[in-house]
Amino acid sequence: MKWDIQLDGQMTNLAIGIDPGVNTGLAIWDIDEKRFTDIRTDSILAIIDRLKNDYLYKDDISIVLVVEDARKRTYFGKTGRERLKGAGSVERDCKIWEEFCELYGVRLYLIHPKNNKTKLNAEQFTRITGYTGRTSVHSRDAAMLVYKWNKL
Repeated sequence: MKWDIQLDGQMTNLAIGIDPGVNTGLAIWDIDEKRFTDIRTDSILAIIDRLKNDYLYKDDISIVLVVEDARKRTYFGKTGRERLKGAGSVERDCKIWEEFCELYGVRLYLIHPKNNKTKLNAEQFTRITGYTGRTSVHSRDAAMLVYKWNKL
């Protein structure tokens, strides 16, 4: 992998998008090759394991984690208690990602949900990104967090 992209003065070659939740969206954008290397939905623990095993402590890989931060959201609409409890679990997941990054020395960007292009359907997502693999709404949301690095 090349080392020609600098973010905050540090070399980076992978931007990893996370859409927290029970179904956590993951998208890995290779900045040098300008393409997604993985887009999936899984549990938070499975994704943490994947990141630890495949990307941490590798000499040729430098990552930045970009997480949609639900804690910055103040409006939940006209919803019941169950929906608000779900929002609380997503907030806890955001805290877990903060702790993960602090523990492993990973750079972290927390993005307000309003600053991400979310809830695209598969057709819209393919039209924008050119990615034709299988996706879920959660993985597409994660992907849009890091797709902006296609312009670097």
